[in-house]
Formats: sequence, C-alpha cells, structure tokens
Amino acid sequence: MNLSAALGAQNKSVLLVDLDPQGNATSGLGIDKGSIETDVYDLLLGNADPEDVIIPDVYEGLDVIPATINLADAEVVLVNEMARENRLKDAVGTLRGKYDYIFIDCPPSLGLLTINALVASDSLLIPIQCEFYALEGVTKLLGSMNRVKKRINSGLTIFGVLLTMYDSRTTLSHQVADEVRKFFKQTVFKTVIPRSVKLSEAPSYGQPINVYD
Repeated sequence: MNLSAALGAQNKSVLLVDLDPQGNATSGLGIDKGSIETDVYDLLLGNADPEDVIIPDVYEGLDVIPATINLADAEVVLVNEMARENRLKDAVGTLRGKYDYIFIDCPPSLGLLTINALVASDSLLIPIQCEFYALEGVTKLLGSMNRVKKRINSGLTIFGVLLTMYDSRTTLSHQVADEVRKFFKQTVFKTVIPRSVKLSEAPSYGQPINVYD
C-alpha cells in the first residue's frame, strides 16, 4: 500500500490489486468497503471487466482494484472451475502497458488466491518480518513459487526480499536479518523498514505513510 502510493507520488502510474479477503489495502487507503459494488471477486469469477472494478485516482497516480469479504468465498467457488489458477492473469493481463507498476497484495495463506497472484506476476517482492516464525513461512512460499514456476509460469523470479518490522534494539531482529541475508544474499534490499508507530497508525486514518507523515 505504502510502496504503491509512494511510487504514484513520484509520477508513476500504479495499480494496486487487493487480493486479500481481509481487504486491508482497500480500507487502509480510505476506501469505504460498504460503497463497493464490484470488486476483485467479480473479476476472478468473470462477472466484471477490470475497467468496471478499478477505483481511479485513490491517491496521486494510484488506482485500486478493491477487495471485500466476498473474496473469502473465491477459493470454494473456483475450486472446480477450469483454468482456475489463471483467472487473475487473464483479467489483469489486459492492463499490461497501461501502468508502470501493477502490485498484487496477497493473502497470508498459500491457497488458490496466492497461486493466482504467482501465475499473474512477473516477479515477487517478499517482505519478511524480523520475527522467528517469518522464516518458516518464507520456506513454504518458495516451495509454492517453485511449483508454479515449474508448471505454469516459468518466467517468475524474485525481485527482492525486504526486511520489515525491524527493531534494532532486539537481538532477535539482528539474528533474523543475518539469517535472511545469509540465505538470500544479494536479493535482500539494503533498505530496512523499522518498527514505527506512525506506520502502524496510518492505515487507521485511511492514508498511506507518505500522506499521513
């Protein structure tokens, strides 16, 4: 959410696709979910075109395809559908060339929605919280990525790994950061996102961090 808004503020044309049923990217940008008539769920089911779902100019340079709780039903509804892994790719693929960047905000689980994101994407940006269990989750993500790469999307790469929620005062943060750098080597960004009260507060005001503070 913050990366999308920051790039938009730098005169880039950005689309953020909220693919998480919790819809945090949607509400965190100040979009009223109650007023949304069509969302990414309708897009996946083929009931709407991208142009019908996109909310334009949410912030400077930033368009959004929103998510609502309807998306929670998507995995159940799509499980028996043909080419179910390609639904997002087919829908968002028509927008290639219109935007400088298209970001897909994934759910925390590695289900059908995340597989759709992996199939639709050129590359992965992997945020890793500097906490103990985060490394375990990344191992599972890499396993899913490799399966998708082998069978469906051979061009999928890792764009970079981003250390986030870093607390320089704790030994654990230092240890996790060291382990991540040892494993991913040059793929880890030099930029580290610290723990910050302002970053935590911004979504509750419906603003990205570059607007809030």
